[in-house]
Amino acid sequence: MPASFLRCMLQQELRSPTMQNTPSTEELTEIHRRMILTRRMEEILGQMAKEGRTRGPLHRCDGQEAVGVAACMALGTRDYVCTTHRGHHVYLGKGMDPRRVIAEIMGRETGYCRGRGGHMLLGDAATGMLGGNAIVGAGLPAAAGMALSIQVRGEDRVAMAVFGDGAAQTGIAHEAMNMAGLWKLPVIFLLENNQYGLTVRQDVQSPIEDLFIRAEGYGMPGLKVDGNDPVAVYRAVAEAAARARRGDGPTLIEAKTYRMQGFSTSDMGGYQSEDEIASWRARDPILVSSASLTELIGAKALARIAEEAEAEIQAAFAQALSDPLPVFEFHTPSGAYAEV
Repeated sequence: MPASFLRCMLQQELRSPTMQNTPSTEELTEIHRRMILTRRMEEILGQMAKEGRTRGPLHRCDGQEAVGVAACMALGTRDYVCTTHRGHHVYLGKGMDPRRVIAEIMGRETGYCRGRGGHMLLGDAATGMLGGNAIVGAGLPAAAGMALSIQVRGEDRVAMAVFGDGAAQTGIAHEAMNMAGLWKLPVIFLLENNQYGLTVRQDVQSPIEDLFIRAEGYGMPGLKVDGNDPVAVYRAVAEAAARARRGDGPTLIEAKTYRMQGFSTSDMGGYQSEDEIASWRARDPILVSSASLTELIGAKALARIAEEAEAEIQAAFAQALSDPLPVFEFHTPSGAYAEV
């Protein structure tokens, strides 16, 4: 099935409360395509950073693509999502245009925030992507606030906060989940546990291995899923969304995954063992997705998806890098303005 046809189909509302929680073959194919787009975008950005062609550190999400992409695919266009400093998979998962994402990262006028936000602070109201956040843990109260607005307005929407294991240790995370549980807000707390907060392993940050068990203290369901399995992530988020729409309140989902790269492109590394990386690389979410899709659509169709995704991301980079830089205006004391 041509990728263009799939994209046309998936521009419509991706979910409704009456649909089954298991993604269709078409949805699995689109999840796979968006994961490849994300991976290739991260790899190219990483190479550009090494060449000194980017400004400031970039926080890559290689190995975590299934969490952001599959979770967002389980929601509808009108549902709200906010994410972290490591949110490129969430951006593309929510349906944002790779060319405009890259343009924003590279500070171009055609970016989603006209080149002013950079790679951590993208947002697009049209797709329900209400922004990344450079402040650790700040997405949780933001999503709770979005959910309160939905509840007050009586809208058929949900909000989702994607956050990490480091953010799970902050006081603001407790406050947001406590309030959401108390008021039964239609919000999903998606804990993307990539095993490290900065350079510190999760088992040094927390006295418990599984963070989802904290949900009981907030009066909400909690569950753990394989964050490298897009089907498992999709099902969990779809069920949590259906529960929220029914008025049954929030859910905490812990998706266990792994950060294959350093904390940022300025990270010197050395704290992740080769054996640890190899064991997780064998469970790469794109490999997991490829194995299941090969049985459903065949190896040739799968290869075609990868080829088309590569062509799309290369064209996106070429266009974004040729786009104009912003023109900034400022007013002088005399009232005139200048452009720089």
